[in-house]
Amino acid sequence: MHLTIFETGRPPEPIRGSFPSYPTMLEALLAPHIPGLTCQVVQVLDGHKLPDPCDVEAALITGSPAGVYDDFAWIADLKNWIQRAGEQRVPQVGICFGHQLMAEAFGGRAHKAPQGWGLGRHTYQVHAAEPWMGGSKKRLHLAVSHQDQVLEAPSTARVLAQSDFTPNAALVYDHAPALSFQGHPEFCPRFTDALIRSRRGTRFSEEMADAALASLEAPLDGDVVAAWVAGFYAHALGEKRASLGRVAA
Repeated sequence: MHLTIFETGRPPEPIRGSFPSYPTMLEALLAPHIPGLTCQVVQVLDGHKLPDPCDVEAALITGSPAGVYDDFAWIADLKNWIQRAGEQRVPQVGICFGHQLMAEAFGGRAHKAPQGWGLGRHTYQVHAAEPWMGGSKKRLHLAVSHQDQVLEAPSTARVLAQSDFTPNAALVYDHAPALSFQGHPEFCPRFTDALIRSRRGTRFSEEMADAALASLEAPLDGDVVAAWVAGFYAHALGEKRASLGRVAA
């Protein structure tokens, strides 16, 4: 499978040189679950041209420090691309900012949440059992760092996972097809620790940072999400090929 990764953000400058880029993290996470995976990175935040959706086999949209409501041309362009790719039934996955932008593109609303910052390790209840999930996991634990959330899910979306803090933590769209997560499956504890420390006492209080850092002592389920994403891509691509075969016949 050839995956097009839309890079919409980078790690903060103080720690950027110590960790891989977000696309590299995501490729490393997914590669063990998708044999023969190849990736192409489109640096949309640098103004790189978006590909024609017809030329994309599968897509992934990364996290970003930007908000979907920010007045950047690349955000509006990418939102439009998500809609066009959905019409072409290109399988898409969104992470954090990608999750929020996908929800906006399909008719929902994302903005700063009254709950404030989500930091550290968050736990979500899993409410669906899709054929590509391969199991009956009831709780999902992911690293998070966000102020924004999907406040209103699109009517075309189903909630895959949620918590009291994040009611729309993971969404699945049958019409697109698309799948998105507020949490970061690609964030390992070491990176999440460094990310929180780099913003401690500036974006959020030291007390909030300490609580978030302590939460990282428990295990994360990034590999579980990677298996789900791999299964989702395989399922969606299989359905697309079958549909094209029926049309050709």
